[in-house]
Amino acid sequence: MRLTHGGAVWLMVVVTLMWGTAGVVTRHLAQAHSFEITFWRSLFTMLALLVILPLWRGRAVFSQLRSGGRELWISGVCWAVMFTAFMVALTLASTASVLVTMSLGPLLTALAARIFIGHRLPARTWLAIVVAGLGIGWMYGTQLLNGGGASVLGTLVALCVPLAGATNWTVVQHAQAKGHDIDLVPAVLIGAVLTALFTLPFAWPFRASAHDLGLLAFLGVFQLAIPCVLSVLCAQVLKAPEVALLALLEVIFGIALAWIGAGEEPAASVLTGGALVIGALVFNELLALRGRRTTVADTAMPGAH
Repeated sequence: MRLTHGGAVWLMVVVTLMWGTAGVVTRHLAQAHSFEITFWRSLFTMLALLVILPLWRGRAVFSQLRSGGRELWISGVCWAVMFTAFMVALTLASTASVLVTMSLGPLLTALAARIFIGHRLPARTWLAIVVAGLGIGWMYGTQLLNGGGASVLGTLVALCVPLAGATNWTVVQHAQAKGHDIDLVPAVLIGAVLTALFTLPFAWPFRASAHDLGLLAFLGVFQLAIPCVLSVLCAQVLKAPEVALLALLEVIFGIALAWIGAGEEPAASVLTGGALVIGALVFNELLALRGRRTTVADTAMPGAH
C-alpha cells in the first residue's frame, strides 16, 4: 500500500519526533560513557534491522550486501561516521548545538554536488550557504569567547555528520549517474555493524546499568532503526525540498524535548545562530519547492513541451 501525500507528510513529522528524542534520552543515562553509548545504540539498531529488513524486503535484501558494489560499502562507512559522530558530539556539547550543526546537511550536500559532480547552484542556495555559515560562525565564536572548549569540540565533532551525509549523497548520485542504484536501507545496516565493531574496543569495559541499556535499546530501535525505514517510505512520495523542510523539525523537537525533559536550556548564541541556519534552509527549500511547482504547472499547460 502506497502512502498518500498527506499521510507521508504526517509520517515524516512522526519520524522527526522520533529522531529528536536522542538528546533527552542521552541526558538520562547514568553510567554509560561516550563510545559505549555509541556501541550499544548501533548494536540495537543492527539487531532491529536484522528483523525489520527481511520482513519488509524479504531475505533477498541480504544478497544486496554482497552484490551492492563498492559504492554501497562507501555509503555504509558514511553512515558509520554519522552514527559515531552524532552520539559522541551529544556527550560533548548541548543538544541544540549538535542539532543546529547537523542541519547544515542539505547545504553542504548542495556544495559537494557543485564541487564533485558539477551541479549548478542557484543564487538562492549560495545565499543560504553564506547566511548559514554566518550563523554557525556566530555559534562557534561565542562558545570560544565564553571558554566553552568542550562545546566547541563537540560542535566540531557534530560537523562530521553533515559532512559524511554530503559525501554519502554525492557517492549515491555518482553511482546512479553510472546506472548503479544504491539501496540506502542495507547501507544503514552496514553502517550500524561497522559502528558497533569500531567502537567496541573503546567501549570496554562496559559500565552501562540495566537502566542505561533500556534507554540505549530505545535509541537503537525507536530513535534510529524504525524512523530510518519510515523515512525511506516517505521519500518515495515526497519531493526532496519537502523532505528537507520537514526534516528540520528534528531540530525543533530535539531542542524542545531536551529543554522540557532534561532541563537543558539552549544558550542565546545557539538560538541566534540556529535561527540564521534554519531560516536560510527554510528560505532555500521553500523557493526550491515553489520553483518545482511552477515548472510542473508550466509543463501541464496545453502546448507546453
